[in-house]
Amino acid sequence: MTKNAASRYLAEVTPRLERLAREADDGAFDAACDLIVESLQAGGVLQAFGTGHSEAFAMEIAGRAGGLIATNRIALRDIVLHGSRDVSVLSGASLERDPSVVDEVFDVSLVNPADIFLIASNSGVNGSIVGMALKAKEHGHRVIAVTSLAHTNAVTPKHPSGKRLSEVADVVIDTLAPYGDTTMTVAGDVGVGAVSSITAAFIAQVLTIMVAERLSASGAIPPVYISANIPVGDEHNHALEDRYRGRIRRLA
Repeated sequence: MTKNAASRYLAEVTPRLERLAREADDGAFDAACDLIVESLQAGGVLQAFGTGHSEAFAMEIAGRAGGLIATNRIALRDIVLHGSRDVSVLSGASLERDPSVVDEVFDVSLVNPADIFLIASNSGVNGSIVGMALKAKEHGHRVIAVTSLAHTNAVTPKHPSGKRLSEVADVVIDTLAPYGDTTMTVAGDVGVGAVSSITAAFIAQVLTIMVAERLSASGAIPPVYISANIPVGDEHNHALEDRYRGRIRRLA
């Protein structure tokens, strides 16, 4: 039985988080923060989108304690929850790879002209991901991508445009995940120890902190969620959500 798995994995994760912190401190996230603040100050909402495990990134951005109120999570399942598609379309991974689904998703989404899109995808090549970025750009929205440059540059785009998410976005933030995402092997060549979810969550939180600090520096009180599991949490959150009634969705 192998030992020290946690320590070996920590040794893979920690240098990546430290590098992201250095890059953010050196200004690598500034362009993304500038676009988000500009959108929020203009009355916009931060639209977060991810599929597969990258949906976890959108959940870090939208609707959690310590997060910005003016955020909305777009998901492929919205075409079932808010559209006319049967739930059977959610089975398997075909929807994630289908570029044509984007029109339906966009049509049932609460998108306004001032909104900005934050799209996460480790591979950055699936049809729905690239399609959403292209659709957002077509409608005049700025797009920020969170993706693994090592992976996306090593694989062939699956969207008919032949483009990657990183090639469509206005700003790109690298998750620093390796090709294939895994960092360790067992049984010789079986990959384990994926890191993209951890580095992406770190990116999401750093962006949130930086945006909140910039809003505060401008003299505004950043509208931020507090935990619903502490006294007055619900009252605080619902009062702020009312400012964005009809602009954001909060689902179980």
